[in-house]
Amino acid sequence: MNHFLISIIFAGVAAGSALQACALVSSSSSDAPEVVIEPIQVAKVESPRVPSSMEFAGQKVDLDRIDMYERLDRELTAMTYTHGNTLLQIKRANRWFPVLEPILRKNGVPSDILYLACIESMLNPLAVSPAKAAGMWQFMPETARQYGLQVDSDVDERYNVEKATAAACRYLLNAYKRYGNWETVAASYNGGMAGISRKLEAQMVNSAYDLHLVDETSRYMFRLLAAKLIMENPSDFGFSLSPDQLYQPYDCKEVEVSGSVDDWAVWASRRGITYAQLRMLNPWIRSASLPNKAGKTYKVKIPASPEALSRSHSTHSVYNKNWVNDEN
Repeated sequence: MNHFLISIIFAGVAAGSALQACALVSSSSSDAPEVVIEPIQVAKVESPRVPSSMEFAGQKVDLDRIDMYERLDRELTAMTYTHGNTLLQIKRANRWFPVLEPILRKNGVPSDILYLACIESMLNPLAVSPAKAAGMWQFMPETARQYGLQVDSDVDERYNVEKATAAACRYLLNAYKRYGNWETVAASYNGGMAGISRKLEAQMVNSAYDLHLVDETSRYMFRLLAAKLIMENPSDFGFSLSPDQLYQPYDCKEVEVSGSVDDWAVWASRRGITYAQLRMLNPWIRSASLPNKAGKTYKVKIPASPEALSRSHSTHSVYNKNWVNDEN
């Protein structure tokens, strides 16, 4: 038998085996139950609604203009779907808005400027930027000193919420005298008064809404608008909270310190709290001691009672009833 014939025989045997295998598979699969593939269930994603107009700091903002509408839509969409950050901001607002708003009101600053603190720091008193701006209002060291805050290695009042808020008011009112509208004041808070003033003159407009700016500053005013829309009615944007999930204002009393403190940990221990709790309530304390050579008087917060830092003894006060859902 020659090699050609052998090859034909082997090829035929292989083909027959393959046919038998196919028949077995076909017979087996015909008896198997039919596999039904269910469609994948995904959450419904809705685009937040942009109003035709809104009010900010007592001024109507017309959103009919295409660029105005789309700039707000961008920020509203981003904040709506950055769930974790927005939820934290609402929770923190319940603690800090009762502290911030009276200071704004006392200084004649519109309450809508609360949202500037939201944008700057997410209402985190310990926030620090890569550029070393610090505190809830994100002051740079030199600007903070210019507006009356102490900034050194022992005391940094950028982290003192009350004092930093009063300093922010001084800056904002100074800017308002220059510009006469709050959107440009907000732009200057981000981009600096000198830079914004030059651009207003060069581009021959009076409002930051009409300026061509770098992206960060251009977005800034619309982030304020988006924060206001969401935080006035969070449920309209899918956020659901119960009263016990909101962070409560700290229940504190103040102790005046006019001399030096050799060791803050010892000072805290003598008042029944830990050094960590002292620093939490007074983040402006920046070192383990206070030389205080100038004899300045500092107001140091400590818990009003031993139970003051306990959630079980909190009253669950709600600053804005729209922040919680009745179903919760």
